[in-house]
Amino acid sequence: MPSDRSGFDVGLLSPVTVGFDDLVADAAVADALVQVEIALTRAWVESGAAPAETADAIAAALGEGTDAGISRVVDLDPLAAAAVAGGNPVIPLVPLLRAAVPPAHRAWVHRGATSQDILDSAMMLVARNTARQIVEAMTDAERHLTAFARTHRDTVAAARTLGQHAVPTTLGLRAATWLAGIRRARMRLEHVAAGLPAQLGGAAGTLAAFVETATRELGDAAGHQAVERLPALFAAGLRLAVPDAPWHTTRWPVTELGDALVQAIDAAGVVGTDVATGSRTEIGELSESAAGGSSAMPQKQNPAASVLIRSAAVRAPHLGATLHTAAALAGDERPDGAWHAEWQTLRELLRLALGASGTLARLVAGLQVDTDAVARNLGATRGLIVAERLSAALGGLVGADRLAGIIAQAGAGGDLRALLQAEPELAGLDLDDLLDPARYTGLAGHLVDRLAPAPEES
Repeated sequence: MPSDRSGFDVGLLSPVTVGFDDLVADAAVADALVQVEIALTRAWVESGAAPAETADAIAAALGEGTDAGISRVVDLDPLAAAAVAGGNPVIPLVPLLRAAVPPAHRAWVHRGATSQDILDSAMMLVARNTARQIVEAMTDAERHLTAFARTHRDTVAAARTLGQHAVPTTLGLRAATWLAGIRRARMRLEHVAAGLPAQLGGAAGTLAAFVETATRELGDAAGHQAVERLPALFAAGLRLAVPDAPWHTTRWPVTELGDALVQAIDAAGVVGTDVATGSRTEIGELSESAAGGSSAMPQKQNPAASVLIRSAAVRAPHLGATLHTAAALAGDERPDGAWHAEWQTLRELLRLALGASGTLARLVAGLQVDTDAVARNLGATRGLIVAERLSAALGGLVGADRLAGIIAQAGAGGDLRALLQAEPELAGLDLDDLLDPARYTGLAGHLVDRLAPAPEES
């Protein structure tokens, strides 16, 4: 099996995933398929139906625990080519595995299973392993964002709604809001990943072939009991959840996983969007520690990490929608094409989540603030950033219409402080306090403390 990554897709057109996709590469999927087949033989042994030495003999023959691993029995290129005839890679894989196993144990390879059992279980195995790394990256991002939010707890900045200056906020609250979304997505992904089930149903979800084998080996009563235990033994061997029943056409494990991955990428996308906006030349409040350059314009420092995260966020929801479409069309006892459409879709979604979360962790670890730019932008409307406060505090004194006129004059270039000072009804008021954006951040600090508590407070 080649190790030079010269395959069809090495990430040339998906730079957000480069360096993050080994866990979902074809080699990882093939390895998971073999792990699942080995786990099935172990479950047969633990159920009492297969000879005690069978599982170890098969595992050794298939390279479990060795550096060679699946490469001793699987060459990916011809396996992929052979998968075309039957529509999935398990069909040509099984004879390869049996050929590698000593003759005395070959009958127990893939015994009773259908291709969907093996492929679904393998995809859940890949997803669980991948989710673990995504969660680690998101946890790392949470740690950095917590520190960033606390550092800038009281850094007053212009809040923007619909692309326009609104009222004062703080950079700390903006970051704490990012943090809340990432934390929620990480918790959901952890929960979903912990419940990913193994798949074991046989040809049409009845486990009939398993029952036939077990009753021949153990008798009717013992055989039925063995098969009742088999899915749990199989799941335990893979460290997956025990399925309530075969889920060949009940695709919630895939759609719930897909939704959790989309949510994680969405949360990262918000950060990427805000950082890309904040790093615009005319704003300049934020910058990445390792900004990218341009092939034509040497002056540019592009927010490359933010751009890559956004690229994943644009793609992910549509992949999630494809998974739901496939689930909705999963008819009969095995879908005719809908199931097949899941494989690459789910793998690409996992791949994007790996790349987006890893890039997010790198981005927020080095996120930089230009406090001069923050202050400059805060004052760009010459005091009108607190117009909402003025309306609430002064409208009753000078009248709403008169105050609206003052604000309009200030918006046209007038001196807001001078215009207010000229109003006799406002004599004696502390205009400096009223016009100070730092005095109109509401519960921003409290919210930062709640969402991003200091270590001693958590």
